[in-house]
Amino acid sequence: MGPKGKILIEMYQRLLCTVGPRHWWPGESPFEVIVGAILTQNTSWANVEKAIENLKNAGILNPPGMRRVSWDELAQVIKPSGFYRIKANRLKRFVEFFYEEFDGDMNRMRFQDLGTLRERLLRVDGIGPETADSILLYALGKPLFVVDAYTKRIFSRHGLISEKWSYEEVQEMVMGELGRDVGIYNEFHALLVFLGKYWCRRIARCGGCPLEGL
Repeated sequence: MGPKGKILIEMYQRLLCTVGPRHWWPGESPFEVIVGAILTQNTSWANVEKAIENLKNAGILNPPGMRRVSWDELAQVIKPSGFYRIKANRLKRFVEFFYEEFDGDMNRMRFQDLGTLRERLLRVDGIGPETADSILLYALGKPLFVVDAYTKRIFSRHGLISEKWSYEEVQEMVMGELGRDVGIYNEFHALLVFLGKYWCRRIARCGGCPLEGL
């Protein structure tokens, strides 16, 4: 492990000791996690929770139900998530992919080779690297570190990366330093999101930050 790896571990341990486990990603099933990963694009998690609750109440938070429901009805049910027409289309496209490629079987999807599965997910309309990796890590337990705006902001402010680094460059740096550990990837990403929301904002609140002085 190099100097960057030691800093990453220090960050992880400080955050874990200070704010505790985040128990992320919330969801009662892998499919619910996948739906949440798509709905959370460009909105807050509070809005996603409202849409998820609506889906549960409508009885369609499952592959057969979402496949069966009309596009118009699905759009109305997920309206609290924002951009609901676009997201209804993305959910429908994902479910179509899920049945065409894996016959609606989550285990078949889970046991697919990681590289191949990631490539196939990225070909689904509306699924980019962050959403694909959230699905792979949180729903399917695959060893991929998720990079988001909080991650890039925090790491660049601590001199670990340049602001110009691509998604893939940040991901490769973290995975190269920390190895392929699903548990650490899961918890570390959630902790960084928490840090980004409450301390490492666009205008940083460095006083009292768990990483202060690092």
